[in-house]
Amino acid sequence: METRTLGTGGLPVSAIGLGCMGMSEFYGPRDDAESIATIRRALELGVTLLDTADMYGPFTNERLVGEAIRDQRAGVVLATKFGNERRPDGSFVGINGRPAYVREACDASLRRLGVEHIDLYYQHRVDLTVPIEDTVGAMAELVSAGKVGHLGLSEASSATVRRAHAVHPIAALQVEYSLFTRDPEASLLPTQRELGIGLVAYSPLGRGLLTGRIRSAADLPEGDSRADRFPRFAPGNLERNVELADRVRAVAEAHGATPGQVALAWVLHQGADIVPIPGTKRRSYLEENVGAASCSLTASDLATLDAALAPGAAAGDRYLDMSTVGR
Repeated sequence: METRTLGTGGLPVSAIGLGCMGMSEFYGPRDDAESIATIRRALELGVTLLDTADMYGPFTNERLVGEAIRDQRAGVVLATKFGNERRPDGSFVGINGRPAYVREACDASLRRLGVEHIDLYYQHRVDLTVPIEDTVGAMAELVSAGKVGHLGLSEASSATVRRAHAVHPIAALQVEYSLFTRDPEASLLPTQRELGIGLVAYSPLGRGLLTGRIRSAADLPEGDSRADRFPRFAPGNLERNVELADRVRAVAEAHGATPGQVALAWVLHQGADIVPIPGTKRRSYLEENVGAASCSLTASDLATLDAALAPGAAAGDRYLDMSTVGR
């Protein structure tokens, strides 16, 4: 697996990471045994970057990841997040960036993960009631204490990123980025490149739509929240987005690849400072995703994909409530 570097501080990670959220919540029934096997298989295949958050589950995903890496900590770049505060019953409290909470959340994540050090610690969403300088200042204290290696932000605006980076170097900006979501290209990508910040792309497969396996709501497993939480799966939008996703198939067939592999390869081709973290809880899909690292797209392929899925082509917003992104 190729290695890429996040941030000027030099955090080396695998070119493709693994998003672990769906193993514990949102995308249908859990299968902890298969999820743990998937994480361990990822490590065997050279995937080093594992992405979790305290809110996933809530709290259970960090415990799951911790169990999976218990005997392999040295080979893992462990990333987790704080800021979306939830109660044990799953209810949401709100976005919390208060310095005292930053410290409490980090200690709680360390306990659940069963580790002494988090390699990459993100603010999951920006708290507009707390100056970003105060939040990142508290995060920087965690670095000084040896609890955290590198800092990140998720779904922050360019202006917020600049203010945060002035307090302490930000290694990675995590945002949704895919052929369906090209919003970062307008402002965030230029900003992070100017500042030497890596981009970690979550949902690089359009929450599964770009794989071509989701043709209708009936293809989602029981208990899957995508139809309710994400407008791109709503009636009318879904049909349009399936049609767009089908345009990837012709390029995939020319390479003997799957549409999902081509979608991931497109993200990889956007720059060596970009690392996609496709999520899955199955070894078979993990192995397919890792295969994208060997899919080399030509300039003609990239032009075809850029034209077929131009910025703004996808139908529907990314979230029902877009007020917490781009802050």
